[in-house]
Amino acid sequence: MAGGEALIRAALVMGLAAAGLMGCAVAPPVRPSPPTSPALVPELVKGTGVLIGYLDPKDLPDSAALLPPPPVLGSPAAAADEAAHRALSAYRATTRWQRAAADAELLKWPQAVATFGCALGMPITESATPHLTMLLRRTLGDAGLATYAAKQRYQRARPFVQLKEPLCTPADETLLAKDGSYPSGHASVGWAWGLILTELAPDRAGALIQRSLDYGTSRMVCSVHWASDVEAGRLIGAATVARMRADPVFQRQSELARAEVAAARANAVRPAADCAELPG
Repeated sequence: MAGGEALIRAALVMGLAAAGLMGCAVAPPVRPSPPTSPALVPELVKGTGVLIGYLDPKDLPDSAALLPPPPVLGSPAAAADEAAHRALSAYRATTRWQRAAADAELLKWPQAVATFGCALGMPITESATPHLTMLLRRTLGDAGLATYAAKQRYQRARPFVQLKEPLCTPADETLLAKDGSYPSGHASVGWAWGLILTELAPDRAGALIQRSLDYGTSRMVCSVHWASDVEAGRLIGAATVARMRADPVFQRQSELARAEVAAARANAVRPAADCAELPG
């Protein structure tokens, strides 16, 4: 009997050891952190500071296939665009015109997303939130690039070109005059940022979506996009985010960004930007 008990104990020990080994075998691997230094992520176009996104260009939403053609001159839709433009022209020489000029800046980081920090209720900085900053910075590459198939197909004239009027960023006039107006790349990027930030802080959804809407409207205030350009840009931004959600690097960076947001909010860190002039 004693010998039998010894065999049973030995079998139990071996079984427990095997279970332990099996547990080790199925434990999820530790996933590496995506880079947060801009020096470790290639530029989309060398010298611009615009970093590559998470997606291979072939995996981006095809804006030329997804979007209908822009409104034709003389059509009711074009008349609606012109009416919306006239309504917003009253903002010239106001603080809203100045904010539109600030919203146009996409190449300075983290200033490009500072006002989204106001809507988020916390600062977005390379030092305190490196993964969040990189998440938004790489999203810019994908959401902006996704608009270019339609831009190049339609080459729609921008409002300031068609109407021969000033824009809020005069230094960009020559470049923008040669770049198609439909759809809006800025609106695509701003809408993508709003959707991503809403997932990280769903209780701030109202302020974040309002900031995204206002960001697209800035392009109309600035006289560089029509209302239909902005609406189409938002659609492409949403399609881009939907596709990025399946990318493992985007998923991992989002997880790490969510942890940064939670830590900053737990410590009641407030935005550094002047939020007084922003909606919401």
